[in-house]
Amino acid sequence: MSLFHAVVWVDHHSAQILQFDASQVVAKQVREHVHCTRQHGSHVRSEHEFFAEVCDATKGIAELLVAGSRTAQADFRHYVEKHRAEVALRIVGWETVGPMSTNELIALARRYFSMHAGMAAPMKGG
Repeated sequence: MSLFHAVVWVDHHSAQILQFDASQVVAKQVREHVHCTRQHGSHVRSEHEFFAEVCDATKGIAELLVAGSRTAQADFRHYVEKHRAEVALRIVGWETVGPMSTNELIALARRYFSMHAGMAAPMKGG
């Protein structure tokens, strides 16, 4: 199912992607896979793999609002701008927030999209 809007709540270990329209919400979870190695840079590699999975989970969603802590957003933003330009183009806003319930995230996203972008999907055909 592809819905027009989504809010992505991200931290360094998990992400929640909530696709929605006026009447429904579809939730996806992505969790970090920690690779414990002694190799230098393995933490960065694990974080990049996690952020890549988050990006893959947003495929087909036209507009994304990213929410989370300032640090998590900065790291995710750096990753998408450097490695996933196509995802960066679909991110329409960034909101710094602490942990929120699903209902709180959806309410935040609906307010954001109604104020900044409207909730209507693009018009099809002429």
